[in-house]
Amino acid sequence: MERAPTGTLMVATVSFFLVLASLPCPSTAISYCGGPCRTLNDCNGQLICINGRCADDPDIGTHICRNSPPPPRTPSPPSDPTCRSSGNLNCKGIFYPQYTCSPPVTTSTPAILTENDFSPGGEGGYPSECDGHYHANSELIVALSTGWYAGGSRCGRKIRITSLKTGLTTTAKVVDECDSVNGCDAEHAGQPPCRNNIVDGSSAVWKALGLNIDVGEEKIVWSMV
Repeated sequence: MERAPTGTLMVATVSFFLVLASLPCPSTAISYCGGPCRTLNDCNGQLICINGRCADDPDIGTHICRNSPPPPRTPSPPSDPTCRSSGNLNCKGIFYPQYTCSPPVTTSTPAILTENDFSPGGEGGYPSECDGHYHANSELIVALSTGWYAGGSRCGRKIRITSLKTGLTTTAKVVDECDSVNGCDAEHAGQPPCRNNIVDGSSAVWKALGLNIDVGEEKIVWSMV
């Protein structure tokens, strides 16, 4: 069988790659503050990708995320199979599981640390339930998921928190509930229901644990003091 000249093959190969290069590439999704990311190109504007989340660039000193509403909490399956969802809440077209319970409290209770602004105008919404007041974020304070809040029985009490990343430990006072049943209203600053395994800490708590607050979530363990 007669073979095609080498020059013809080279021209055909080059033409093939030129056609591929001219085809439209799949667009990269642009994420905003707190959105998921893998590379710098996944984040909008001057944001950068830190630990899989779009955040302000500390080198540039941007404060875009600080001045924008926090991303909605994403629903997650219960961390304890004995604590089942009591229903679902439709929040902006997304159904979030509702919980009246939380995993059992032990001497080392696994939880997710999130960040809350307890000051006026913060994502905490209304004043803290325990005392009806707003609080400075320089205070070592937390809000607990509904089951752990236990109807306010832990108000004013202190819990011990240990970061699984840094190994550092701090104590913080319970001042509010991270509502796992209600949400998407003015009282909750438009946020959906809290998950059932959340310790919602002030920026002072994150700092005491040596954690980067821009990450948004960190694994911890906690217990009553």
